[in-house]
Amino acid sequence: MMGCTRRLPLIAALLGIAFALPASAEEAYDPWPGLVQDIFNNRPMNDGADVIAIEMPYRAEDAAIVPVTLRSKLSPADARRIRSITLVIDRNPAPMAAKFELGADANVTEISTRVRVNNYTDVHAVAELSDGQLYVSKTYVKASGGCSAPAGKNAEEADKRLGQMRYRQFAREDAPASRIREAQIMIGHPNNSGLQMDQVTQLYIPAFFINQLKLTQGDSPVLSMEGGISISEDPNLRFTYVSNGAKRFRAEAKDTDGHVFRNEWDVEKPAT
Repeated sequence: MMGCTRRLPLIAALLGIAFALPASAEEAYDPWPGLVQDIFNNRPMNDGADVIAIEMPYRAEDAAIVPVTLRSKLSPADARRIRSITLVIDRNPAPMAAKFELGADANVTEISTRVRVNNYTDVHAVAELSDGQLYVSKTYVKASGGCSAPAGKNAEEADKRLGQMRYRQFAREDAPASRIREAQIMIGHPNNSGLQMDQVTQLYIPAFFINQLKLTQGDSPVLSMEGGISISEDPNLRFTYVSNGAKRFRAEAKDTDGHVFRNEWDVEKPAT
């Protein structure tokens, strides 16, 4: 009996090491190489430090609505332009959060939105330039549970607001000279991730989210988004673009249930 008692601390220590290994392995695992293969077909990735910036809080206050800003760092003298930006949240259940296609003549240089973050993770922004090359930047975010967090609005309230759009413009001191505009589109939609649980029935709520958004000034493309479950409830995009003189700004959104939502606004007097 004494021999067994003496061995207990050793057994406990060995068990502790055994149980600690999977967690350590999980922390050491880097999903990014696999995501480069799955999302980008293993195309070469160049350092994007001088091309694209990604800004997010290091520690998120609310994992379900984490702000993210993507900003072009290309010099005005650079003949290249950014064609698209793909936002990848490495450890989310569906890592590709969104892909933004930028209008050829809109000169979009900044995009901000809100995302769900499910685990402590690297977040990558991959810019494809007009030269066909990919450039990547990354940041790290401490947040967890964002994809399964309960919706902020109940189902009845969400249904009443489904597809409602608001458009806002923000004054810029340099706008008269450069025609640069800063605008925001907000869409009422639950953007259910498929991982949230109904608090009454204890059943999972099916995924239901905006998966396409197109913004145009007149008939000229400004910005389009292919979205996934990582975009937060009530999708919200704030962005800069250069005006082409069009009087009307248009938005068209589609969701995974086949709904199509459209609206347009007078650029000079944008109604909300």
